[in-house]
Amino acid sequence: MKKLLTVLIGVLAFAAVASAQPRALGVRAGYGGEISYQHTTGPGFIEADLGFLAGHGFYVTGVYDFIFANSGICNFYVGPGVQMGAWTDKQDAGFNLGLVGQLGVEFEIPSIPMNISLDWRPAFYFMHGGFGWDGFALGLRYRF
Repeated sequence: MKKLLTVLIGVLAFAAVASAQPRALGVRAGYGGEISYQHTTGPGFIEADLGFLAGHGFYVTGVYDFIFANSGICNFYVGPGVQMGAWTDKQDAGFNLGLVGQLGVEFEIPSIPMNISLDWRPAFYFMHGGFGWDGFALGLRYRF
């Protein structure tokens, strides 16, 4: 499991830095808290997130988002991705792997290098969990 996690994190990190600027780093808060990184790649962007589940687990998510509408400071996006994680609680411990989708809107603040996003990320988990609809989150990222 450690090797699989190391390979997945390496692939996500390579994909995130393989393209040209701009980039954004920040937080995404919803069901849990996430450290979020975005990297623009032509018609869309790659988003890589490391999330934490209230002290009892973590997950890694990688999504490629296609921008389907752009009005200058506002982008609407949609895209597919993967997610994996591990957790432990009083009754159970486990590992999860799933496919995710993401649909959202992102606002760029022109006067400062920040963006704010609101998105929905439903997921289908192959192990322990089935389908999840609870992926709403608010993001705040610094662009550089």
